[in-house]
Amino acid sequence: MPTILFRIGIVLIAVSTLLFASLLIIPFLSISTEIKLTVTTIVVIVSEITFWTGGLLVGKEVITKYKKYFNPLNWFRKSKDLDNNQESSL
Repeated sequence: MPTILFRIGIVLIAVSTLLFASLLIIPFLSISTEIKLTVTTIVVIVSEITFWTGGLLVGKEVITKYKKYFNPLNWFRKSKDLDNNQESSL
């Protein structure tokens, strides 16, 4: 059973992903360019902070697995190749 800190970590990682996705909307807002740049900078910084805080709470294994799934070099490999590749990198 996952602890409350683990669950908070997963939520923080999900929030970080949503914040990064919100960067796609910012250029289309009808606000000044200065405000867009400021908002973009703040979103990137807050997103990084939430991701790494969540990563600290969930642990190294979950972050390694998360990064493996989102690495474009691994998208077309078979899962057996991914497991062997990860073991050799440890």
